[in-house]
Amino acid sequence: MSTGTTAVWGRAEQQDFRSRVRGALLGGAIGDAIGAGVARLTLEEIRAAHGVDGVVDFVPLRGRRGTVTAVTQLTLFTVDGLIRAQVRRDTGAWHPPTDVYRAHVRWAATQSAWGPDERRKDNGWLAREEWLYTRRAPTRECLIGFGDATMGTLALPKNPSARDSAALTRSAPFGLLVGWEPQLVLQLAVECAAQTHGHATAQLAAGALAVLVHGLARGETLDGSVQHTLDLLAERPGNEQVTDALRQALGSVRQGIPGPALIEALGDTDSAEEVLAVALYCALVGEDVRHGLRLAVNHSGPSAATGSVCGALLGALHGETALPPAWLAELEGRSTLLELSDDFAMEMTQGPALHSPTAVAPGWVARYPRD
Repeated sequence: MSTGTTAVWGRAEQQDFRSRVRGALLGGAIGDAIGAGVARLTLEEIRAAHGVDGVVDFVPLRGRRGTVTAVTQLTLFTVDGLIRAQVRRDTGAWHPPTDVYRAHVRWAATQSAWGPDERRKDNGWLAREEWLYTRRAPTRECLIGFGDATMGTLALPKNPSARDSAALTRSAPFGLLVGWEPQLVLQLAVECAAQTHGHATAQLAAGALAVLVHGLARGETLDGSVQHTLDLLAERPGNEQVTDALRQALGSVRQGIPGPALIEALGDTDSAEEVLAVALYCALVGEDVRHGLRLAVNHSGPSAATGSVCGALLGALHGETALPPAWLAELEGRSTLLELSDDFAMEMTQGPALHSPTAVAPGWVARYPRD
């Protein structure tokens, strides 16, 4: 698989990119955590519990505020797999979908084991993070898809009819491959979605999110990134549901004051295209990150999913400094998210200084083993 052009990185460009990587991963996790506390509630139930404005802050969950779900866990392992793919490229073994799949199989182990298996030399550092060893409402599709050594493919996908949002919500990191051409980013996200979701709509929604983030990480406007995404989707069979959802999100921007009625008109189910449409709409109309995320979770749909996708978009658009500090301060796993974000940014901008076919930095391959 060719990655197209390789970016040339100056210092300012590296700093901007790192800020957008941090923004996308931390923003997605904040949206996930805010939505998690009301994920199974209708709008009426949310307002009954939190007042007429709905939920405006973290809700204590599992004994603490800022608790994330499997959405954030899986996103972390997506990033880990993408770094591993770059490191393994030196060996001539270049198949990123396989590396991402192996990373998600390591995630699956966290859903059943009591803690890290120190005997596994291929775990790297992320799979040794003990806080990840807990079930946070993983979907059946993901547990099945990553539950064995057989990787789902486009020709033979796992869960052939699945079109829920669980592949979409882990796919923002593909868009951070800014040195890749966007059509290749789309293809990689689609192939990795097929590892758990067989429906073309679920796969193309994941690909669409990746292309949206890709445009934002390259400095495009959100409107411009949407148009570019629509152009690429038009070339793909079975794109109609995702394309229609994106167009509806764009059209809703001009229909009045943002609120739950407009949001729920875009969809209130966990289907991938509806979650993407709601998240995109909230990112488009949000006055800032805080406003966008509050819109994204106050409705009768799957609030953790829509909050996470909206947060990833806004974080990639504005960078980490736009994220509300009070939310960052309480976010579960913040140190892990920051560490992985910076490792990803360093790999993408300075990879040749860390490893090559003839030399490696020992600490780096200990963190991201090639085996």
